[in-house]
Amino acid sequence: MKITVHSSKAVKPCYADGAAPAPGTKNVVPLTVFDKANFDTYISVIYAFRPPSPSNAALEAGLGRVLAEYREWAGRLGVDDATTNNNNKRNRRAILLTDEGARFVEATADVTLDSVMPLTPTPEVLSLHPSGDDKELMLIQVTRFACGSMVIGFTTQHIVADGRATNNFFLAWSQATRGVPLHPVPVHDRDDACFFSPRHPPMVEFQHRGVEFIKPSCNKHSTSSSSDDDVDRHADGEVVIQKVHFTREFISKLKSQAGAQQQQHRPYSTLQCVVGHLWRCMTTARGLDARRPTSVAIAVDGRARMSPPVPEGYAGNVVLWARPTAKAGDLVARPLQHAVELIHREVARVNDRYFKSFLDFACSGAVEEEGLVPAADASEMVLSPDVEVDSWLRIPFYDLDFGGGRPFFFMPSYLPVEGLLILLPSFVGDGSVDAYVPLFSRDMDTFKNCCYNMDS
Repeated sequence: MKITVHSSKAVKPCYADGAAPAPGTKNVVPLTVFDKANFDTYISVIYAFRPPSPSNAALEAGLGRVLAEYREWAGRLGVDDATTNNNNKRNRRAILLTDEGARFVEATADVTLDSVMPLTPTPEVLSLHPSGDDKELMLIQVTRFACGSMVIGFTTQHIVADGRATNNFFLAWSQATRGVPLHPVPVHDRDDACFFSPRHPPMVEFQHRGVEFIKPSCNKHSTSSSSDDDVDRHADGEVVIQKVHFTREFISKLKSQAGAQQQQHRPYSTLQCVVGHLWRCMTTARGLDARRPTSVAIAVDGRARMSPPVPEGYAGNVVLWARPTAKAGDLVARPLQHAVELIHREVARVNDRYFKSFLDFACSGAVEEEGLVPAADASEMVLSPDVEVDSWLRIPFYDLDFGGGRPFFFMPSYLPVEGLLILLPSFVGDGSVDAYVPLFSRDMDTFKNCCYNMDS
């Protein structure tokens, strides 16, 4: 597959009256504590559409219109000068609404899309989206294939928005291209006093040092407590990504097995059962020392969990993480129900009280005074013995429609971070789930042998 780039330009916001924003419009948006606690990195996803599809000119025009509503994606990261030297606080990072634009790339492929489907998470797919340059916050590539099919690759800065908010922008772009009202209506106010105001007096009920924030010298994946053999096994190696497809029937069996002796009335969720199963399989494949603690970090969306709830259309980050932990030997020796119950309990714990406790701690000044940094570290390429989970199961990626119908395929791009597990609904649309599992190549055969084994 040869990709040829024909044009690359910055698309700027196109305001309805042809003028700039009204005088007095705020041009600096300080990052919230949720933005600053998230991963400071670029994330890329890929959509595939069958013909017919709108022209590149129509897509570009729609992008200009939607950027007038989502100005942050046409801006740049910088510093809020108004808060510099204010009460001796450090410079506050902010989104500068400069209207410099989002990158729009037009390209063609020399093959039909069917000849390379299904796309797999390998370095080859990197050619289907632009790479981030640490300046532009949104980069888009439209690639036309010889058969008339279209692939759209997005690269976005995670610190600007979480998965749900970013997908809301994608939906809004498709709606603007079709000329229909935006839904959900975007909510851009990141002022702490609006949704994320700390309590007075603060009430820090949970531990956040060493959880969301750590000392710069702290290594979350330190191997000091493991055996020398364990250190040597995970010192280096090639990371490969295996796409695993779990049918609806297989997931039903997982749920049945996990809930066989369940005392609660509400059944375990698909997320909890699939993650519990994969956590055990990945731990088995890694061959960890039985005494080694292993945790799984699961992103939890706070929109509906906080009280009052944060609007669905909120355009920033509202994510914290649940972190169930177990000894490796205990995790794999005990039945699936044990892992799923650990996950269920920890996810439930990240509730309104936890989110507000986090807010109170993050806004207390302790982070700055103690020199703490976010535990979410995008530079980590090996997470073993731990696992991080990005669940996209409830994000409506397949609602994207530019006028020619919904995508028939969606996937994350190639991201070889050992242990970074991504879950999404299968494009088949029957309730099945696709999991993208990155492990060292030496561990992958063992993983494949147990991932479809109900007795693992």
